[in-house]
Amino acid sequence: MRETTEAIVGAVTGPLSAPHGLLLGRYDDHGRLQYTGRTTTLARAASATVAGLLAPARRGHPWTNWSFSAGWGSRTR
Repeated sequence: MRETTEAIVGAVTGPLSAPHGLLLGRYDDHGRLQYTGRTTTLARAASATVAGLLAPARRGHPWTNWSFSAGWGSRTR
């Protein structure tokens, strides 16, 4: 069984011209863009394809000045 849903690219890691990964979000019931997850590192071909579809965030982006974890499953001991 496979279940899918749509998400919005709310931010990227790396430059817009060659993103390394995508930070994804969905709007909640109040119209706020909520972070839902991220992709793994994009293959070069996928990065090039996505780069052509991206634009810089507009003023007032809801994730402005947010900080996201850089590593998958990283822990501090």
